[in-house]
Amino acid sequence: MSLLSGVNEFFGLDIGTTGIRVVQLSNTPSNKQLLRYGSAPIERKASESDSKADQQKLAQAIKQLLSTTGIHAKDVAVGLPSSRVFTSIIDIERLAPAELGKTIEYQADSIIPTPPAESKIDWALLGDSPVDANKVEVLITSVSNDFAEKRLDILEGIGLNVIAFEPDNLALARSLIRPGTTAPHLLVDVGETATDIVITMKGIPRLTRSIPTGSEAFIRAASQNLNIDEVQAKDFVYKFGLSQEKLEGQIYQGIINTVDLLVTDISKSIKFFQSRYQDAKMERIVLSGAASTLPEFPLYIANKFGIEVEIGNAWAGVAYPQQKQNELMAVSNTFSVAVGLAERNE
Repeated sequence: MSLLSGVNEFFGLDIGTTGIRVVQLSNTPSNKQLLRYGSAPIERKASESDSKADQQKLAQAIKQLLSTTGIHAKDVAVGLPSSRVFTSIIDIERLAPAELGKTIEYQADSIIPTPPAESKIDWALLGDSPVDANKVEVLITSVSNDFAEKRLDILEGIGLNVIAFEPDNLALARSLIRPGTTAPHLLVDVGETATDIVITMKGIPRLTRSIPTGSEAFIRAASQNLNIDEVQAKDFVYKFGLSQEKLEGQIYQGIINTVDLLVTDISKSIKFFQSRYQDAKMERIVLSGAASTLPEFPLYIANKFGIEVEIGNAWAGVAYPQQKQNELMAVSNTFSVAVGLAERNE
């Protein structure tokens, strides 16, 4: 949907499991205005398959969405699914930047899970290590050449120029954590098949995890435990969530064990973060994706951890016409990655 006239240098593209989303912002760093945005459903096979036919379907879906939204920019920042990307914080000797890069390259085979020769590797210096005064901490990410190059082929095939690949979890942090935020925040973005957990401090991701538990797992649990089909289970899960008052708490009972698997992973992430940054106190938990719309889920998380919980607003750092607020808020929980990609400084 087009909102404002004007041309921007690039747009953000989020290729999800069953949907694609695009966002184009103005290119003024101090005044990010929403120019165009939109989404379209895709078949899961199209986003996950390596077959030429399915990749062609994905390419055509992206091309059609760009036409529908009126995005004419050719430069694009593309999200990489967190499950396909290795992201970690490492401690390394305090060296000059050029030497630091060489050292990371030399040690890459002991850091990343795929052969360095078959991987695209990126890193960013974060600052002093909290556990060793003689070292610095570095954020390192890698993705297999094969996956990145197939995505590149799809996009170049429809005339686009990829200016950046970025892990979804880093884009997520950019859109949901406002500039100037220093206290630790924990982001929980529940997708269909997986959940991204990101802990930021001083606005920078310090821990990222992708957990293979998403909204589909909740729906499947409800279907199996209540002996109902998945269509009805999905309706009930999103309508009643963790309410113990509705339907005599049957939906709650049907999904709570699966929800608690996710809660356990959140707890482990917090403990690991606090063991490394011992003086840091978690200030807030920010929910996005399905987690933000599941009734009683935010309250359940707040009670479990005794930490303030808020619903993430992907558009918080973006200017847009006031009359579009309700429309944008209705889709905010699914646009966090696309907005974060569009907010890059390129």
